[in-house]
Amino acid sequence: MTTTDFKDYYSILGVSKDASESEIKKAYRKLALKYHPDRNPDDKEAENRFKEVNEAYEVLSDPEKRKKYDQFGQYWQQADQFQQRGGSGGFRTRTTGFGTDMGGFDFSQYSSFEEFIDELLGRFNTGGGGTRTRYTYRNSPGGGFSDFSDFGTGFAGTGAGAGAGADTEATIRLTFSEAFHGVQKRLSVGDEVINVRIPGGAKQGSRIRVPGKGRATPYSQKRGDLYLKVELQPHSFFRFEDDNLVCEVPITPDEAALGSNIDVPTPDGMVSVKVPAGVRSGQSLRLRGKGWNNPKGNRGDLFVRLQITAPKNLSATERELYEKIRENRKEDPRSQIKNIRL
Repeated sequence: MTTTDFKDYYSILGVSKDASESEIKKAYRKLALKYHPDRNPDDKEAENRFKEVNEAYEVLSDPEKRKKYDQFGQYWQQADQFQQRGGSGGFRTRTTGFGTDMGGFDFSQYSSFEEFIDELLGRFNTGGGGTRTRYTYRNSPGGGFSDFSDFGTGFAGTGAGAGAGADTEATIRLTFSEAFHGVQKRLSVGDEVINVRIPGGAKQGSRIRVPGKGRATPYSQKRGDLYLKVELQPHSFFRFEDDNLVCEVPITPDEAALGSNIDVPTPDGMVSVKVPAGVRSGQSLRLRGKGWNNPKGNRGDLFVRLQITAPKNLSATERELYEKIRENRKEDPRSQIKNIRL
């Protein structure tokens, strides 16, 4: 990198050096939309401008990077690396051919300044990782499509070397119905609108990989992957306990005592379930193959937890019959606890 390679990021975005974060973001969005490859197919100049705009925003949108860029210009990254390698007392250069040093760091080990830059950028290094950026998902007020808002950085990526793309992580909220059956979502990630198919069977915490839709690195422009982390909205009837789909169904005392056939909701409709006589409140019945879908096409089980519910508004006949039951009851349900002491 020589001084002729220097890019004025403020000029690229068309903002002043004292522009606010919102002004920078607004300018970036406008230019990114203008030069986006989808709007300018086979236009190499527009493609290059799009890359420059993204590179400029990558630096100026990050307060720490912007601070170093304002202070050191085209050498802002070298200064950052230099400081991490033990430099002190600010950034200064002293030139003696290629024996240039920065604040005491000896450059004589490099045949050229470009070789030093290559090492800093990790072009020939496979040990470095990329950056993973997190986003949060929010519903579009207009209902057209949904988008992600930048949530910050700091996750170590898995790419090898500085040429690897930057993986992006996002949280996407789904209803139980969308997660169970699968759904196609139209999402806006930055300034790009994409269609994503969520397969049926997604659960809380499931991660959906969308290849090539992460951020591009400012140097190679290679894009990482987008990872969608599923967050399920609560359901009024169904819930998960570990990996099991569970629901609670009320039954009456006579159904519990005598047994009965009851209708129970499942994810894809009502089914008739036999309740055995003498069940306890809280006891679960297992409905095989009536639970959650999974991405492999198999169906899990549904656990129906029975809750014995006493009637609150008895008719005269019901009250009379319950009194007769009480008068003729033979079994004491509390006989096992009469002698409990501490």
